[in-house]
Amino acid sequence: MNATTPAPGACPLPQSKVIDLYFMEHRAKLLDIAAFLDRIERGAGGKFPADDFRIKAMLEAVKMLLDGQPQRARRVLEILSDPTMEPLESAAGMKGAAGAWPGRK
Repeated sequence: MNATTPAPGACPLPQSKVIDLYFMEHRAKLLDIAAFLDRIERGAGGKFPADDFRIKAMLEAVKMLLDGQPQRARRVLEILSDPTMEPLESAAGMKGAAGAWPGRK
């Protein structure tokens, strides 16, 4: 591998170009998340619902974004995914995807 060949899995663009291309898109996504969390706090009850598995998972994922460790996307997806391998016997009563796994500890 030479100086012009990126490492396997590396982005071929310079970091400054990645920032130039994608910053505004992700700035908007970050503002969407902030607005969502504000909306929850303004809802009836006035605080985060400590028992909601989806909010717990989201807050854990947000913390992970700042931990300085690699593969954030994979690790966040794991927080939000159902790790079980066995199919459900029935989907009766389920109204659709929850976006997070209620069994996460």
